[in-house]
Amino acid sequence: MRLLDTLQHKLDALSARHQRRRCPVLDTPQGPRVRIDGRDYLAFASNDYLGLANHPALIAAAGDAAVRWGVGGGASHLVAGHFGAHAELEQQLAAWLQLPAALLFSSGYQANLAVMTALLGRGDAVFADRLNHASLNDACLLSRADFKRFAHHDLAQLARLLAASTAPTKLIAVDAVYSMDGDCAPLAALLALAEQFDAWLYVDDAHGFGVLGDGRGSLAEAGLRSDRLIYMATLGKAAGVAGAAVAGHATLIDWLINCARPFIFTTSTSPLLAAVLSTSLTLIAGEPQRRQALQARIAQLKHGLAGLRWPLLASETPIQPLQVGSNADTLALSAALRERGIWVPAIRPPTVPAGSARLRIALSAAHQEADVAELVTALRELAHTLPAA
Repeated sequence: MRLLDTLQHKLDALSARHQRRRCPVLDTPQGPRVRIDGRDYLAFASNDYLGLANHPALIAAAGDAAVRWGVGGGASHLVAGHFGAHAELEQQLAAWLQLPAALLFSSGYQANLAVMTALLGRGDAVFADRLNHASLNDACLLSRADFKRFAHHDLAQLARLLAASTAPTKLIAVDAVYSMDGDCAPLAALLALAEQFDAWLYVDDAHGFGVLGDGRGSLAEAGLRSDRLIYMATLGKAAGVAGAAVAGHATLIDWLINCARPFIFTTSTSPLLAAVLSTSLTLIAGEPQRRQALQARIAQLKHGLAGLRWPLLASETPIQPLQVGSNADTLALSAALRERGIWVPAIRPPTVPAGSARLRIALSAAHQEADVAELVTALRELAHTLPAA
């Protein structure tokens, strides 16, 4: 069939550019040691930053919650699917984040789409950092607002765009921690611009929640409070489970409940997962040693790879990107590590800009000092044995 032939031709083109992807299959729970496609690896690929995804307390909470709440949500939140477990978690999250109210979503992608489409429409304007996550870009596009992108961290360009806009509603959208570079947004300066130009500031803190600000996230790390702040945390990374939450002023949350179509027209997330997340939040709050261990592994890796021919990008977060350059060289380095039993994913365009392919090293509190030392040794040896570009 011609339509399938066209798709196959496009897939072949992806292969020729070293951009074709496949899903590796895990046969174990998440952790530093995993089995992928039938082989055991030391893994640096998961966003399970605090090592909670396979924590015994969360597993026990899942069993208890299944007995108490069942598994499926059964209905949308507004029809009959908002369980006591959902309400309790929303209250717990709002208190932990020190924000007035919170609302649960099934994923960060859904949360981004919900906020953008509920607050913005034709004639409004959204201003987005050029390195924002794809889910945030998609949400901005689907809002039908005027979509303005500014160069990464370029506050002067953002100020010019805001000053030139006559839109009745303006919103600045940024990642708090950039998922492929690991650097942090200048949130205080962004909030100052939002105040100056009467704009919302939307902060996608997928990679900061649980890690920064003593676990409360990037707003707490920066010491920021404002009624114009909208905060989103995903709950499948440092929290170790699944889902997302949007937090902010109670009026904002009420508006989302009434007008955010991705919230209104979808079956609620499993009450089982909400109950497990309550246990996860208790661990995030009560075990600061996890963040301390994570910081120690970050420092160890940065010290161990200093001066390597492939430089680490400037990041103080668990996301430590090793800049390689070409797609082919990045794939070769990732494959060479796999031969040594180490799994580090190769990140290529369009996820990152052309010519900036990299290994995305993701660290976890569950990694031991010996694990990071093994990775450092392997990379230093490969730097001498793999051909230079």
